[in-house]
Amino acid sequence: MIKKKQKYYVVWFGNPAGIFHSWKECQQAIKSVAGAQYMSFESLQAAKTAYNKSYHDYKGKGGSKKKTLTAAEKSAYGVPNLYSIAVDAACSGNPGIMEYRGVDTQTQKQLFHQGPFYQGTNNVGEFLALVHGLAYLKMQKSDRIIYSDSRTAMGWVKKKKCNTKLKKTKKNDPIFELITRAELWLKNNSYSSVMVKWETKAWGEIPADFGRK
Repeated sequence: MIKKKQKYYVVWFGNPAGIFHSWKECQQAIKSVAGAQYMSFESLQAAKTAYNKSYHDYKGKGGSKKKTLTAAEKSAYGVPNLYSIAVDAACSGNPGIMEYRGVDTQTQKQLFHQGPFYQGTNNVGEFLALVHGLAYLKMQKSDRIIYSDSRTAMGWVKKKKCNTKLKKTKKNDPIFELITRAELWLKNNSYSSVMVKWETKAWGEIPADFGRK
């Protein structure tokens, strides 16, 4: 009898989002979730890499990473604006140990860092990093832009709501305290900083990346 090859399932938008080791687990995560975003991968490493990117980078590619961009395609994206800061998060597991930070895009000098926190998710970390970055720029009275490689987090910030399905526990209570503070800050503060998507496929990993892929 031929043993069935192990597959790994990435759920970018589900209840909860994450990486699952069986189709049954994946089904539970996407059940009754309108517009669920998910895909299977042949290796755990490929799944981890995909989870830290966007569903739209893989949609229609059957779990395969998009082809390398040509010089002309890269040129169409232009170059990053170095008069900026960049934010990113890292999470080992889902949920797992999460942390986030912000750096100067040009010098890569770390401007702020929070964590590690227990039982967090990457999306929550990306959201908190963005809000922290916006608050930092406002406090500094800076007109720099802010880069994030997470469309999900940018969408949550625009809606002033962390739309996570993460369940609250005693271990991750500090994360939920930060979420509450971040949401309140967004509701009670205006900001002029512009959020811009970091184009990973053209520019490589965002400068704030933790280098754990």
